[in-house]
Amino acid sequence: MGARDLGYLILLGMLWGGSFLFIRIGVPELGPFVLVELRVGIAAVALALCAVILGRLPKVRARWKQFAILGAVNAAIPFSLISAAEIHLTASLAAILNSTTVMFTALVAAVWMGDPLTARKVVGVVMGIVGVAVLVGWDPITLNWAVVLSIGAMLAASLSYALAAVYTKRMFAGSPPLAIAIGQQTAASMLLLPLAAISLPGERPSAAATISVLALALLSTAVAYMLYYRLIENVGPTSTTTVTLLVPVFGLLLGVLILNEPFGLGTLVGLGTILCSVALVTGLRLGGTRDKVRA
Repeated sequence: MGARDLGYLILLGMLWGGSFLFIRIGVPELGPFVLVELRVGIAAVALALCAVILGRLPKVRARWKQFAILGAVNAAIPFSLISAAEIHLTASLAAILNSTTVMFTALVAAVWMGDPLTARKVVGVVMGIVGVAVLVGWDPITLNWAVVLSIGAMLAASLSYALAAVYTKRMFAGSPPLAIAIGQQTAASMLLLPLAAISLPGERPSAAATISVLALALLSTAVAYMLYYRLIENVGPTSTTTVTLLVPVFGLLLGVLILNEPFGLGTLVGLGTILCSVALVTGLRLGGTRDKVRA
């Protein structure tokens, strides 16, 4: 991973860390399906306008089946699960749970692409499970069925992201990042439109919710996915998902500083354990990352 890709990775971590803040502000007023529909719809329009200006508008229709799958597993499903989960979870807790994506990616890559599941990766996965248990059991949040189901939704979203990362590497290798981003967001918008149409909010959203939606769509989705697909093409899916080392850090900081969310020793211990597990699973080294997933 060169200096430029490392810079992209850090910026992506900031943008996706901020997304948990924007979701936490917007979802109580709009609901998960309307929020996600606005997120992917506005992002699709913004990306398409960018493509028109650059003269690179892709022919999405030619690969509509692949984009439909990608739009489902990398946007419609995980975005909806995360948004629903953040009705009951803090933005910081959701961001930390999202860091399990890289562990799921290593497991999916092992099954789907034959990437060796070494002893180091197995230890990392076990450590990640322990980290989630510590985070949930020791975090200053009241456990009830709604919270437990929300935690399950976050882990399911992480698995969906993992499937999408490997699917992208297999099916879209060599494709322009802008084309993939447009195809994904457009497909996700079409898939979610019926659900959003029957769950419209009864009141006009506040200014804070409106600003959060725009930031979520334009920064944490349109710009972020351009960076994401460029990184997958340049350094591979497993190394790209090491962005989850950065996302929970930014998510925790923003949640605590802006939303005054509570955090305790369990939050820090769980975060540290999960991040160590991610480092083990991906083979992250102090001098950079290495990716063993074969294209």
